[in-house]
Amino acid sequence: MSKLKFGAFIAPVHKPGINPTAAIEADLQLVEHLDRLGYDEAWIGEHHSAGSEIIGSPELFIAAAAARTSSIKLGTGVTSVVYHNPLWVADRLVQLDHMTRGRVMLGVGPGSLPTDSAMIGLNPVQTREMLEPNLDIILRLLAGETVTATTPTHQLNDARLQLRPYSDPLFGICVAAVASPTGARLAGKYGLGLLSIGATLTADGFNALAHHWQVVAERAAAFGQPVDRSGWRLVGPFHIAETVEQAYKDVEYGIEHWFDYFQHVAAFPQMAVSGGNLKEMIDFINTSGIGVIGTADQARQQVQRLVDQSGGFGSMLLMAHDWADTDATKKSYEIFMREVVPHFQNQSESTLLAAELARQSREGHAAAQLNAVAHMTDKYAAEKNATN
Repeated sequence: MSKLKFGAFIAPVHKPGINPTAAIEADLQLVEHLDRLGYDEAWIGEHHSAGSEIIGSPELFIAAAAARTSSIKLGTGVTSVVYHNPLWVADRLVQLDHMTRGRVMLGVGPGSLPTDSAMIGLNPVQTREMLEPNLDIILRLLAGETVTATTPTHQLNDARLQLRPYSDPLFGICVAAVASPTGARLAGKYGLGLLSIGATLTADGFNALAHHWQVVAERAAAFGQPVDRSGWRLVGPFHIAETVEQAYKDVEYGIEHWFDYFQHVAAFPQMAVSGGNLKEMIDFINTSGIGVIGTADQARQQVQRLVDQSGGFGSMLLMAHDWADTDATKKSYEIFMREVVPHFQNQSESTLLAAELARQSREGHAAAQLNAVAHMTDKYAAEKNATN
């Protein structure tokens, strides 16, 4: 299997009523923590309503996070492009590409919360229909074209970017997909990456994964675009601890709000979850196949199931959440990096083999060590006798 990359998808989902300044700071500190641990990337969401997903500008967040980190790549997860003038979307990402020295990525989508789009007079059908023409303009601008175009919300006259990207030739671009084929068909048509958000949370379970890539491959073939599974990112929830019991205890802190948000607040039925009490919620995560609350071994099995069911992908993104408190959450990411990631990056086999070979030959080598000590002891005794 090809080497998997790992990262986090940070919507984020915070409990309403807590200090928003502290919550955003905690998100920034989480990205710093991921950078120190060696995670490959972090994606930051854009939302404007419903009180929990409180980052309105992933670009502003990325600019701050970039100054605090050194190697982790930072993506908009996603920019709701139909809310913005496509010229300014492209312009801001090129600026970030320079400010991050090539560590930025652009994720695009129609916007997931109807309460967001309703405030600017758009409905979910319109946002999905408008995604393609806006994305087309963005890609043309990034390619260096001069664009004159009219969208339902904006007029562009001889629009062009005054800066070229820092990345050569361009930073990575992904299209988001949840349940509908909208994102997958655009990823295939334009030869872009695919960001499967909550694919394991849909009613069809893992089947959504295979469907996503099938659509990408079909559209890519129709438009003669090269696509590769290495550009496919999957998002799923995890919380792991040293023991199952500890993991269960950890998530008592905040998992009920997470469930309440998707069950009763966010008008986002594609992210369907069920459970009326703490036990049912934990059982739902573990038995439905959408994620893991447990140990590193269970997390490894989950990632492998995703690999097998999907046919292969490029990156596994851990869905950020406040199921546990800050210390337990950071510990979960640490355990995941230490005990799960090496199994999917061709890093565990060599050390396991070295340990097994040493185990098999230990008796003989130990005897040789004792013989060497005896030899040098006898040699020293002979030298001492010779000088007396």
